[in-house]
Amino acid sequence: MITANDYPLTTPSPVRRAVMLQRWDDVTFLHWPIDPEIVQSRLPSGLQVDTFEDRAWVGLVAFQMRGIRLPFLPAVPYLGSFPETNVRTYVRGPDGNPGVWFESLDITRLIPVLVAQGSYRLPYRWSEMSIDRTGDEITYTARTRWPGPAGTASRIALQPGAPIGTVGDLERFLTARWGLYSRFGSGIGYAPVDHPEWSLRLAELVDIDDHLVAAAGYPAPDGIPVVHYAAGVPVRVGLPRRIKF
Repeated sequence: MITANDYPLTTPSPVRRAVMLQRWDDVTFLHWPIDPEIVQSRLPSGLQVDTFEDRAWVGLVAFQMRGIRLPFLPAVPYLGSFPETNVRTYVRGPDGNPGVWFESLDITRLIPVLVAQGSYRLPYRWSEMSIDRTGDEITYTARTRWPGPAGTASRIALQPGAPIGTVGDLERFLTARWGLYSRFGSGIGYAPVDHPEWSLRLAELVDIDDHLVAAAGYPAPDGIPVVHYAAGVPVRVGLPRRIKF
């Protein structure tokens, strides 16, 4: 049974000493249910697939990253702002703490790719990407460059809709995540993340042609995803730490 205590809408443990500040704008969440055994088979020792009503979920999340910077320093315009599209799922650590597990993260800047791979051990890739607006419609495109497989493409087009008045249990499960797990040498690491509560909106999916989910090792998405949109939030990221278990 999912409860508000399991997935609070704001972080239960604010990041006291952020090592990185940024914004996430025009955030689109697409989610599909998936067999938990498929997810569990891909996770490192120490992580347990997290489920909602006995189903795991794989997410395709696209947004505009803005203003990445270290505390007390200004952002570097070119290197600190770019589109991102990631493939993710949801897990619990050895202590039961819920978090995000990333299978891939595509961005347009090579230097941040190398930094994120080295510091947070995250599977970032250098890709061609764009976010375009035509009236109320937003279109996200991505095509991978390096590391491979090169040429894997994704296109998402949607129209944001009305605000969600009361955030339900499924919305909490899919979006109220206050940390990320990653490989850390032969073990796993955890980095806390905090930001204000999402102002989630419903959204209409106009078109999707995605190959990133399948390239990440999951079955190609089947059926209409659960779709949400948020205008954006400021984000604080904490120092990653190795987890003992």
